[in-house]
Amino acid sequence: MPISQAKVKSVLSGDTLVLASVNNPSQERQLSLAYVSAPRLRKDGEEPFAFESRDFIRRLVVGKVVQFQVLYQVPGPTSKREYGIVSTPNGLTLPEVAVSEGWLKVRDDAGRKDDAEEVTAQVEKLKSAEASARSSSKGLWAPSGGVIDVNNELPDPKAFVEQYKGQSIDAIVERVLSGDRLAVRLLISPKQHQQTIVLIAGIRAPATKRTNPSGGKEVLAEPYGEEAKDFVETRLLQRSVKVEIVGVSQQNQLISIAKHPNGSIAEFILRAGLARCTDFHSTMLGAGMAALRQAEKEAKENNLGQFKGHVAKGAGARNAEAIVSRVQNADTLYLRTKVGVEKRVSLSSIRQPKPTDPKQAPFSAEAKEFLRKKLIGKHVKVTVDGKRPAQENFEEREMATVVFNDKNIALLLVENGYASVIRHRRDDEDRSPIYDELLAAEETAQKELKGMYAKKSPTNKQFVDASESVQKAKVQFSILQRQKKVPAIVDFVKSGSRFTVLIPRENAKLTFVLSGIRAPKSARNPSEKGEPFGQEAHDFAIRRCMQRDVEIDVENLDSKGGFIGTLYISRESFAKLLVEEGLASVHTYSAEQSGNANELLAAEKKAKEARKGMWHDWDPSKEEDNAAGQLDEASDSNGDAAPAPRKKDYRDVVVTNVDETAKLKLQQIGTGTAALTEMMSSFKSFHLNKANSAPLPGPPKAGETVAAKFSEDGEWYRAKVFRVDREGKQAEVSYIDYGNSEKLPWSRLRPLNQPQFATSKLRPQAVDAVLSFLQFPTQADYLADAVGFIDQITSGKQLVANVDSVGPDGTLYITLFDPKVSGSLLESYNADIVAEGLAMVPKKLRAWERVATDVLSALQTKEEEAKKGRRGMWEYGDLTED
Repeated sequence: MPISQAKVKSVLSGDTLVLASVNNPSQERQLSLAYVSAPRLRKDGEEPFAFESRDFIRRLVVGKVVQFQVLYQVPGPTSKREYGIVSTPNGLTLPEVAVSEGWLKVRDDAGRKDDAEEVTAQVEKLKSAEASARSSSKGLWAPSGGVIDVNNELPDPKAFVEQYKGQSIDAIVERVLSGDRLAVRLLISPKQHQQTIVLIAGIRAPATKRTNPSGGKEVLAEPYGEEAKDFVETRLLQRSVKVEIVGVSQQNQLISIAKHPNGSIAEFILRAGLARCTDFHSTMLGAGMAALRQAEKEAKENNLGQFKGHVAKGAGARNAEAIVSRVQNADTLYLRTKVGVEKRVSLSSIRQPKPTDPKQAPFSAEAKEFLRKKLIGKHVKVTVDGKRPAQENFEEREMATVVFNDKNIALLLVENGYASVIRHRRDDEDRSPIYDELLAAEETAQKELKGMYAKKSPTNKQFVDASESVQKAKVQFSILQRQKKVPAIVDFVKSGSRFTVLIPRENAKLTFVLSGIRAPKSARNPSEKGEPFGQEAHDFAIRRCMQRDVEIDVENLDSKGGFIGTLYISRESFAKLLVEEGLASVHTYSAEQSGNANELLAAEKKAKEARKGMWHDWDPSKEEDNAAGQLDEASDSNGDAAPAPRKKDYRDVVVTNVDETAKLKLQQIGTGTAALTEMMSSFKSFHLNKANSAPLPGPPKAGETVAAKFSEDGEWYRAKVFRVDREGKQAEVSYIDYGNSEKLPWSRLRPLNQPQFATSKLRPQAVDAVLSFLQFPTQADYLADAVGFIDQITSGKQLVANVDSVGPDGTLYITLFDPKVSGSLLESYNADIVAEGLAMVPKKLRAWERVATDVLSALQTKEEEAKKGRRGMWEYGDLTED
């Protein structure tokens, strides 16, 4: 007989092999080892040593290419049975080596029908090997043992999982049923084996061809079903593997991880594109699911197997920054992008408590409030994962992953039982990138009875509308009037100055109107026309206040049950912020009644000077100068009295800061500055001592005096906080002894509670000042030139200032001189600024300015020269001619 070559596919028993053609693996033949027999492996009970006999041969040849020779054939019921010998790659011969080790017996009738010398010699050789094994009590010839208790049925899979979950069990793959389903022999112990079917965890492979047991009809294989089976069979059939039981399916089949020495078979079949990940096993695998997702992703990218022709989904904007402007519910947010565009997104792969589910519905409000407290007004990072197509009653929506402080918000909701995880279709790729973590978190929340999985439903607050009627409003007003800074939530923004607020501790809802201001009206519907800047004011209020935690002081009631008062956001009056932006004007009488007149009027003045909002075209020359009128009244007790002459009040000064509107901060040289120099020396030593490095005990507050570390020189100075950014943990401070300001992180602030550095010990040395007789340009570039020029001529110099007047708020109106250059009152820095075309003489003069005719005449001459020379603001001609 010729010698042939084949690959050993499997070993049926110690004396029978299944061989596959090397070139065509689908061609198989069965070969029994000549002249020998092995104990039988039977379902109704294995013969002693049957498993060990087969296992010896299995370990020797399965999966290897061998040479074989058929020696004889025996006719069978359907075909002839072939008998022969096999040579292994390492030079061993079967059945001789197996007989020598005592795992096969020589048949009693061996060689009787063939008296050829060669056959006789072979049989004698085998008998000699058998005799040697018997005398050594090897294998089958052992006096005892070889009996294994094999269970072919698994009566209680769940109990089996409970007992062996997480353990790594040695096993042999007896059959490959499909790419994701194996028949295995679990080697529980040397004397106990369990035969069962296991599903490969984390994957689903296409089905193979099968016969329907109910009708006997053949069902065709799914695409790539046979390829998936062959892939696993080639690698695992009759191989020793490690099986880790992770769970049980709904059909009571064990779910397990199957590992051969090269790793988990699930990853390999996924990477070949012959299986897909299944979400149903995700919670069983936990973190191990990530490797399977990655393997599947690689197959998709390489267009392998089932994924041929797969088109990868376009990557969404990753880590785009936005601010959460509104929370619609526990799975839908409104985000405002850097360019100010608001868009709605749904959190990927999760769903809020179902309003239609009696058990979940009570948690809807609690889940929304949980999300509001966490996110409203916060900067978040957003990655768009896909889109949910428009459906009946639902428009198209973007599905996104939202991250705040490195925490996935969807995961946070699921962990707390405030959202459930959507079960996606197998082909639905518009899902969260941490979908498996979400499933695991949901399972944990259910076990721990968190949120909507709790046994007891929450008691939802029912807010009583106190503005529903005047009578209800009066009752609530009597309660709130006695309280200060009442915590509240802005539930709705009706206009720039009108809100619906909730007061949780009172279970009250009310209409709240800002006192002291008038904001322009916005259009209530598309057909209505709003007032100029009404929509801008409304939008500003929405951006700053919608769904925010605020505090309110209630001052009065209007005729319709609205509550009038001050609303504080981040401890700042929102009315003041609105006025500062030029989106509201001051209602003087109301402001005075509320006690906020000075603050609001100062904010309005600031907005006017900056030409913001409704003051964009403000012209001070066309407006009654209230400050001038007040000064006129102060200097003229009656209309006929002559104005007081310009006084002479010379002071040595240093200009410490020039702001963007050309206003100055001065230090007056004298005992104050000497004391400041001495104090700053002590101040520096104090802060160099590490014992004094304690930070602020809490977030800084607007108006609080602190020690601040200046960013340019790293030294500590006294400063006052005038704005706080809680989201960014930064504060805007003004250095009270120098007048400059900057934004600093909270970490660069320290408490200023030492008596020796208190403002009561040494008052702030920076004094507000304005250059007399000058009106600066409103156009930004010319104004910037003026500021730069003033900074240049004053920087580092000790100057002389004549204090021409003092304003009601303490601001000094001054004429600045350089004592080394100026020879008279007419030779001043004020005149130099006019001469450069960087300021002009105002048309509307204050009373004390009007009497200084010599100074005015000199300045007007300088102005005319600047116009003729086309200097500064006059480069394109006389701006005042129109």
